[in-house]
Amino acid sequence: MSVSDIVITSTGKKDPSFTIPVIAAAGAFAGIFVGAAQGSTLLGIVGGAILLAILAFLCIEKLGRDGEKMARWGILALFAVGGFAFGAVAGLVVGLLFGWFFGWFIYWIGFNRYRAHLVPYLTPGQVLWHYSFRVICGAIFVFLITPIIVVMPLSFNAEDFFTFTPEMLRFDPEGYSLKHYRDFFTNPEWTSAVWNSLKIAPVATFISVSLGTLAAIGLSQSHVPGKRAIMAILISPMIVPLIISATGMYFFYSKIGLVGTYWGIVLAHAVLGIPFVIITVTATLVGFDRSLTRAAANMGANPVTTFFRVQMPLILPGVISGGLFAFITSFDEVVVVLFIGSAELQTLPWQMFTGLREQISPTILAAATVLVSISIVLLAMVEMLRRRSERLRGMSPG
Repeated sequence: MSVSDIVITSTGKKDPSFTIPVIAAAGAFAGIFVGAAQGSTLLGIVGGAILLAILAFLCIEKLGRDGEKMARWGILALFAVGGFAFGAVAGLVVGLLFGWFFGWFIYWIGFNRYRAHLVPYLTPGQVLWHYSFRVICGAIFVFLITPIIVVMPLSFNAEDFFTFTPEMLRFDPEGYSLKHYRDFFTNPEWTSAVWNSLKIAPVATFISVSLGTLAAIGLSQSHVPGKRAIMAILISPMIVPLIISATGMYFFYSKIGLVGTYWGIVLAHAVLGIPFVIITVTATLVGFDRSLTRAAANMGANPVTTFFRVQMPLILPGVISGGLFAFITSFDEVVVVLFIGSAELQTLPWQMFTGLREQISPTILAAATVLVSISIVLLAMVEMLRRRSERLRGMSPG
């Protein structure tokens, strides 16, 4: 007998006065989105609450656990048909998702399965907070990720629109095209911007990694005076509003002739990337065994040899992670380059900003999708390096 069966057997069915209102409230919440899509939010809320209350009553009170499989398939079919009736193929997909979720949710609430993996002495308030906290975190995640998810399918729009066309919503192949990607990879304005970003970002990253790693190692020494003040100054580009940093760089670089030059942009992006390197390398040095460097010195190794042969291999995951963050910062930065860049040195973010403000070019969507894909790959690499660093320091199992 499974844990959920034991819980259900010991507690029986949930009180309908609790389960049905809870499931109805979930239906009302889902009805907000369905009603808004159909032009009547209030009707969606009321209809969703009534529909889910009826389904909950039938499933829990009439069919029970013995009819669970049939009930869940019935709910799935009901929502699929309703979704197709209201929204064609797109509505069918949404209906299938809603039907699967509510078929599971009704029985999860109705037969106490939400307590199956919790300790039995939790009060109702603690159980409520346990799941409320997860719902809040999930809602925040959805709020952050939805704008990115929306941009990706729009980049395949066959029309020069920034909205979903009826053909796209019907999943009609005629509504999708790669023409924006074709323009992104063949238009000289876009290819020149990509090339400028690829020329600037690696050099800025190299400078950021070199200076940031040395600064982190120096600040990790116990005898350095005023470490907190120095650290605050070094990471200030991350804290100070970017528009203020860009204005200050413009006035300073204009005095020394770096405005509108390649090296001016490289140095500005290096300044913005150094704080990320310092923070990641400093975090890696927290678990570093200082006795290793002392042992190397006792064996006759000079400081440079000790750094490259002993210290660097152990802190390398943090260094690479900081470098990846610095690269992303340089590749995505637009405010500073607007102040100190030039027409010949337009980077990809600058070109995207120009295309949005002046040309309203949908190619921006393809460029944004490419940037998001690159960022996802780099962040996945950062996570892999973080786990490797933890294993090297013995903080997690191998």
